[in-house]
Amino acid sequence: MYAGKLVFAQVMEHLPLHTFRRIVARYAGERKVKSFSCLDQFLCMAFAQLTFRESLRDIEACLRAQQSKLYHLGIRSTVARNTLAHANTVRDWRIYADFAQSLISIARPLYANEPFGVDLQNTVYALDTTTIDLSLSVFPWAPFEQSKAAIRLHTLLDLRGNIPTFIHISDGKLHEVNILDQLAPEPGAFYIMDRGFHDFTRLYRLHQAGSFFVTRAKSNTRFQRRYSHRIDRSTGLICDQTIVLTGVYSPQDYQAPLRRIRFKEPTTAKTLVFLTNNFGLPALTIAELYRCRWQVELFFKWIKQHLRIKAFFGTSENAVKTQIWIAVATYVLIAIIKKRAALPHSLYQILQILSLTMFERTPLNQLLTTIPARHEDDAEPQQLVLL
Repeated sequence: MYAGKLVFAQVMEHLPLHTFRRIVARYAGERKVKSFSCLDQFLCMAFAQLTFRESLRDIEACLRAQQSKLYHLGIRSTVARNTLAHANTVRDWRIYADFAQSLISIARPLYANEPFGVDLQNTVYALDTTTIDLSLSVFPWAPFEQSKAAIRLHTLLDLRGNIPTFIHISDGKLHEVNILDQLAPEPGAFYIMDRGFHDFTRLYRLHQAGSFFVTRAKSNTRFQRRYSHRIDRSTGLICDQTIVLTGVYSPQDYQAPLRRIRFKEPTTAKTLVFLTNNFGLPALTIAELYRCRWQVELFFKWIKQHLRIKAFFGTSENAVKTQIWIAVATYVLIAIIKKRAALPHSLYQILQILSLTMFERTPLNQLLTTIPARHEDDAEPQQLVLL
């Protein structure tokens, strides 16, 4: 008697499989493949992310224990550790990168009206980089320091829904400021960055494209004040100035006026100095925009805690990138389900429930809508709620 689809199959129903097949064909992902398709590989790796598997042997043991249910999970081949390891090593990681981008293009419109802390109609991005330490003897292709290896995830996060719209994976030696060269600036959008992206040539390129930026000023930035705007000091603002750069090279690198805002954080009494090319928003709104940049830090902490991107199932560059992109695709897929089902719960709660119910046949809407609401008093002090 048919009792409904397995929870894992219901989750994967939200995947645009026609798009996935087109991407696989684009990169010839299944050339000379007789069994264990790219979709099988994706489903196995997504299962590992959703159920917090620690190794390829762990994945193999769990799925083989449910051998009779593999077909109903959507996996059409026998899962073997060596087969999965080989697929992660040789199949082009760009298949899963492009597929994650297609999921992002689905998720972003769903969160287009999501509030993020500032009443602003423009798209607001937070740009930052996180480093994942590795062993140099195991990952020699990712040099970082003399005796260490690392990879860096350079991420552009849409603050409406905390959806990563751009991710670049590099070795540990690539400086984060170089990522600005790979971005396609969006006119009218705000880019919030810390001082690591402080490069006037690249910032001027954003300005010429019609984009706005907000960043911290370095202490040795030389400038000349042209005009001081009226402020309300009771809000924490110290000054709001129009300036021009007067350094040796900076006037040629950035050939337009800038806005300089000094703000004293009321809780920490720390003084922050911001630079922006936007002269229309109130100064306090600029300070609030920079405060929202912390969401990308929370995003990095969240994916490191709840997805498998710190311990890798393979040691090759292709295997590492494949695992990271499938983790991103899984994160975005859960975000899509959360919005489509209008769930008020956090991604953490949804992932915890799904991790224990992959082989059940409870309807997904019923399973997720019965999650008890968490009271703030019950929340763990280290828990990060992104959405």
